[in-house]
Amino acid sequence: MTRALISVSDKTGVVEFAKELVQAGIEIISTGGTRKALIEAEIPTLSIDEVTGFPEMMDGRVKTLHPKIHGGLLARRDLTSHLTAMKEQDIQPIDFVCVNLYPFKETIEKPAVTEAEAIENIDIGGPSMLRSAAKNFAFVTVVVDPKDYALVLAEIKSGQGTSLATRKQLAAKVFRHTAAYDALIADYLTKQTADSEPEKLTATYDLKQTLRYGENSHQTAAFYQNALPVPYSIASAQQLHGKALSYNNIKDADAALRIIREFAEPTVVALKHMNPCGIGSAPTISEAYQFAYEADPTSIFGGILVANREIDLATAEELHKLFLEIVIAPSFSKEAFEVLASKKNLRLLTLDFSEQTSNQPEVVAVLGGLLVQDQDIIEEIPTEWEVATDRQPTESELKALAFAWKAVKHVKSNAIVVANEHQTVGVGAGQMNRVGSVKLALEAAKGRMDGAVLASDAYFPMDDSVEYAAQHGIKAIIQPGGSIRDNDSIAMANKYGVAMVFTGVRHFRH
Repeated sequence: MTRALISVSDKTGVVEFAKELVQAGIEIISTGGTRKALIEAEIPTLSIDEVTGFPEMMDGRVKTLHPKIHGGLLARRDLTSHLTAMKEQDIQPIDFVCVNLYPFKETIEKPAVTEAEAIENIDIGGPSMLRSAAKNFAFVTVVVDPKDYALVLAEIKSGQGTSLATRKQLAAKVFRHTAAYDALIADYLTKQTADSEPEKLTATYDLKQTLRYGENSHQTAAFYQNALPVPYSIASAQQLHGKALSYNNIKDADAALRIIREFAEPTVVALKHMNPCGIGSAPTISEAYQFAYEADPTSIFGGILVANREIDLATAEELHKLFLEIVIAPSFSKEAFEVLASKKNLRLLTLDFSEQTSNQPEVVAVLGGLLVQDQDIIEEIPTEWEVATDRQPTESELKALAFAWKAVKHVKSNAIVVANEHQTVGVGAGQMNRVGSVKLALEAAKGRMDGAVLASDAYFPMDDSVEYAAQHGIKAIIQPGGSIRDNDSIAMANKYGVAMVFTGVRHFRH
């Protein structure tokens, strides 16, 4: 008699699957809640203790860890020695395994879960059976995902049994499944012990979306989401309208979300190629959009736009005039959505802005490895900033400096931002020398220098940037300080009557 062992936490479709197996002449072994569900459906089953001759014990912790189970799973049918051992020990082969695991992930996602609850939802017998069956895929068919029931049944009904290719494919899926399961457990316990640099980095992600291509059309790509989803992330956003996101859309949207969480007041961020081209803050989201648009009305074309308040009708009517790739907001008014949804390809997404804090580390791939670091979410305390020059910044300049400092940390280094109290007016990004970024930012800000200040993500190694800024109308500068030539920059600022503030914090973004 061909045997199948069925023990599942996710019982989706399992009754129908088991019925088909029985009709194909396969005997069912089952456990606990699964066996109860099958018996209620009048499907004959053997209990585990009927097979093992050993009672379930220790609150179910020990029931399937027995030679009559694992011998039946692991025995090679092509080795006489294995067949002889099975006969001598009265072990019958198990040819099909349908198992999925205790809901560890669902348990630790509960807000008030205790460590004891989490530990009790670490499955031991399930992964052991899955791994035994998957190792022996040459002879055993193992199913961990209800989506694969139909495939297995179709091959059984063909009269030829499951193919080796199918069994191998299912085995690979099992090992991915158990590896992901163990990774979640390892991550949970590592966090419990506060081990910040473990000797092994374990992480697991779920496929969210297959992408048409990557950064360029000849590159294949896919989008994976954390197995424990991060609420404030592009992966958790809900798309309401428009075509599927692309690889570059996702990266740009992620960059925009990082920027806008710096601002509590109504703010709009316009972004292009991973750099902000306009940031505006105001009492209303409509005014904030106008400031963001006016910051760089050329570069916003084809960009990403994120607002931290609901998009209202007035704002939507202005957005409708532009070609934008994506608009993200906490919500859209009914009228605003109707206006924007008239643009077939415009992607409209909503996101919960209430949970913006995350201690999830940043991981960057390099050839042959990964770089891991904390996010740059240090709390800025303006009262601890140091005025290094003779002239003190005015109250208005201090507000502008604080705004510019929030913006510059999200511009690619070398980064320079020129801004006033409520908007960026010039951005210089990614230049190989700092004075080059200063020149770009000030060129963009030309004609809009009223009340403008300048922010630099890192210190000035030379005083040329300070002099160029002063000669082009800048009256206040904010920078980290810390250069061995700080005194040169301070002297140059004093020469031109420029106020310069040192924050003591650098914000490189490569």
